[in-house]
Amino acid sequence: MSTPRLTAHYRVHCSDRDIEAFAQSIALEQSVEVPMEVVRDAFVRDRIVGQVASIAAIDAGAPLSAAGKRDFLVKVALATETTGGDVAQTFNMLFGNTSMHDTVELVDVEFPDGFAQQFGGPRFGLEGLRDLTGAHGRPLTCAALKPQGLPVSKLAEICRTFALNGVDVIKDDHGLADQHYSPFRERVSACQAAIESAYRETGRRVLYAPSLVGSASKLFEQARFLRDEGVGAALLAPSLLGLPLFHELAKDHLAVPILAHPSFSGAARIAQPLLMGRLFRMLGADAVIYPHYAGRFAYPEGLCTAIARECLTPWQGIRTAVPVPAGGMTVERVPELVQFYGQDVMLLIGGSLLRAGDALPVRTREFVAGVAGAGRQISQAAR
Repeated sequence: MSTPRLTAHYRVHCSDRDIEAFAQSIALEQSVEVPMEVVRDAFVRDRIVGQVASIAAIDAGAPLSAAGKRDFLVKVALATETTGGDVAQTFNMLFGNTSMHDTVELVDVEFPDGFAQQFGGPRFGLEGLRDLTGAHGRPLTCAALKPQGLPVSKLAEICRTFALNGVDVIKDDHGLADQHYSPFRERVSACQAAIESAYRETGRRVLYAPSLVGSASKLFEQARFLRDEGVGAALLAPSLLGLPLFHELAKDHLAVPILAHPSFSGAARIAQPLLMGRLFRMLGADAVIYPHYAGRFAYPEGLCTAIARECLTPWQGIRTAVPVPAGGMTVERVPELVQFYGQDVMLLIGGSLLRAGDALPVRTREFVAGVAGAGRQISQAAR
């Protein structure tokens, strides 16, 4: 009897001589964690043991490394039964013990039909965020409250300025937590009050996304506080909090859009398009923040394109997430960014806006107008 399997793709740096044995060791390590001769039970042998599906040199014509090795793409089929439908166990089966080999990277996963839906995916996604903010027919805009160290009153003032001048989503800097200079409850209350004050003046709906960070009990308490205060969104760092906890918060404790922050995502050897674009989305991220090329981080153009594609490509019936390029973006680059990503994107600019000082309202309006104008050009060109 066949069993449904997911197929994990690994980039493996290995010699031609050893790759078949190494691939087999990955299949065993990621399933039964014993040598094959130990497997005597027919059920375990036929349904549970991982199977090497294929091995291929990634660039067969490239010269070998100084150690006589090259990169291979190894595909291993793993029984979905071994995941138990649990987030942590799924990642344990995909990249548990094997992650300790510094020559192996998890680069992709093929899930069988129906597998991703069990985790729920985004509650709102791209279209839901457009409906909540009224941002139809153009990219969405996002700005960040920073730097940490400012008092609550100053952060709330900046928040109100962004809201009055047209930004769709205003998020905490991910470094804001529950520090003495900006206590979580006081900051959230003040910034949400600023959002509501701006709404009374403009009639525009703006979402404020406070940063939630801490232990599980503290996070659940923070989620309850957001609900009590009527806050419209939340910022979470899935890799920092742990993917199972992130998923539980998204599914059971937060009924608002969630922005996923990339902090700590570089600590694991998992390809960023897979981790940020598809898996964060599968676990409930409505919008996914990641570094854009030519910013503060060395992400190439192709990687940014791949992350955005994983956020937006129809997949297993779950909602699309909004790609949110960030990290050193400027108002002057808005036309380039919109040309690169199109309409289905949220542009996040933080420090560049705040450099304006007293001219922050004007600079914010320039940002919003630039996004709207670039969006119109894209729409006209498509007609």
